[in-house]
Amino acid sequence: MKIILAFVVLSVVILFHEFGHFLFAKLNHIVVEEFSLGMGPRLLSFQGKETRYSLKLILFGGSCAMKGEDLDDSSPGSFNAASPLGRISVVAAGPVFNFILAFVFAAVIIGIAGADPAYVAEVTEGSPAVEAGLQAGDRIVRYEGNGIANASELSFDMSIDGVPTDQIDLTYERDGKKQKIAFEPATTERYLLGFTYSADEDGNNEIILVQNKSPMYKAGVEAGDHITEINGTAINSYDALIQYFEENPMDGSLVSMKFDRNGKAFEAKMIPEKQTVADAGFLLSGLREKVNFPQLLKYSFGEMGYWVHVTLKSLSGLITGVFSVREMSGPVGIVSAVGTVYESAKSYGLLEVILSLMNFSVLISVNLGVMNLLPLPALDGGRLVFLIIEAIRRKPVNRTIEGIVHFAGFAVLMALMAVVCFNDVAKLLR
Repeated sequence: MKIILAFVVLSVVILFHEFGHFLFAKLNHIVVEEFSLGMGPRLLSFQGKETRYSLKLILFGGSCAMKGEDLDDSSPGSFNAASPLGRISVVAAGPVFNFILAFVFAAVIIGIAGADPAYVAEVTEGSPAVEAGLQAGDRIVRYEGNGIANASELSFDMSIDGVPTDQIDLTYERDGKKQKIAFEPATTERYLLGFTYSADEDGNNEIILVQNKSPMYKAGVEAGDHITEINGTAINSYDALIQYFEENPMDGSLVSMKFDRNGKAFEAKMIPEKQTVADAGFLLSGLREKVNFPQLLKYSFGEMGYWVHVTLKSLSGLITGVFSVREMSGPVGIVSAVGTVYESAKSYGLLEVILSLMNFSVLISVNLGVMNLLPLPALDGGRLVFLIIEAIRRKPVNRTIEGIVHFAGFAVLMALMAVVCFNDVAKLLR
C-alpha cells in the first residue's frame, strides 16, 4: 500500500510541476515533443497531435521535452525561437506550480482541520518571560527577527537553533495589538546527548531530531528510533522516558541505551556533552482553530512559507554542518516516509489519511519548488541563470557551453541521487 500511495503523491507533485512547463510552453507557441512521468525507458505511451505522453520505468522525476531545448535550434516552434522572457516564464512555471499546489493543499487542510497559530499556552511563573509581559493566550508573530506563520514554525526554529542563551527577541499580538519584547532567559548547565523526542500515536517515545556531530549522531541513532532501555531500566512509554530523565539527570558518565528501529533492536553507548541550555519560559498550545476565509488565505500562505523556511534552513544546515547528507531522503526514503504517515493516520479514518498525505505532499511540493529554483546546472534555476544573462546582454550564451554545463550538473545530480538512495536502503536494512 505504501508504494502505491508514494507513487500517487510523487505523481501528483511531479506532474503538476511538469504541467507548469507544458502550459507555458503552449502559451509561448513552443512544441512539446514529449510529456512524461518518470525517467528511463518508456513503459506506456501514446502520441497526441504533436506531443507524446509517456510513463517511464523509474517512477521518480519527469520531463516536458520541448523542441530544440538543448540544441542550437531556432526554427519555428522551438524553445529558442521564443523570446527570452517567454522562455524564462516556461522554465519558472514548474517551480511556481509547485508552490501553487502546496498552497491549494494547505488551504484544504486548514479549511478542514483549522490553523495552528503560535498561541502561548503557559508562561513559567516567575520567569523572565513573565517579567517581560508575556501571557498565556498571546500569539507570537515574530521570533528572533523572523516572522512566525504558525506554531509549527516557531517549534521548528526553537528545536533546530535552540533557545538563545543571551537574549530572546519576540513580538506577540494581544487583543489585536502587537507588542515587541526582549528578555534574558534563565540558563542552566546540563549534560546532553543531542536529541529531541516526542510521543507517537501509541504513546511511545519517538526521536524526532538528532543533532549533527552530537553523541547520539556519532552513535548512529536516527530520527524515528524509539528508546526502549537506559542503563538497564526499561522505557516503555513517552511518560516513562520523561520520568527517567527527571529522576536520573545525566552527569557526564557513560550512558547505555537500547533502541528499536522498525522492529529491530540495537544498543549504543554514549558520553553526554556539557552545554549551556536556555529556557524560553513559555509553552505553545499547538491546538488548531477554525478560521474565516481571509484568515484561511493568510494561514495557507503562511503554511507554504513555513515549509519554504524549513527547506532553506535544512539546506543551510547541510552547508554549516547542522545536518549531514545521510539525513537526506530520495525515492526509497519517500516511500518509507509515506508508509509511516499512512500507518500513523489510518486508525483515525480515511479523512485523516487523506489530510496527512496532503500535508506530506505540501512538504514534497515545496521542496521540489525550492530545489529547482537553486541556481545549479541541470535544474530550472540553472537554466534561469543562462536565460537572465541572455535577456540582459541580448545575446545567448554559447549553446554548446550551456549544454556541457547542464550535462555535467545532471551527472553530479545523479551521483548524489545514488548516494541518497544507498543511504535510504541502508537505513531500511539496519
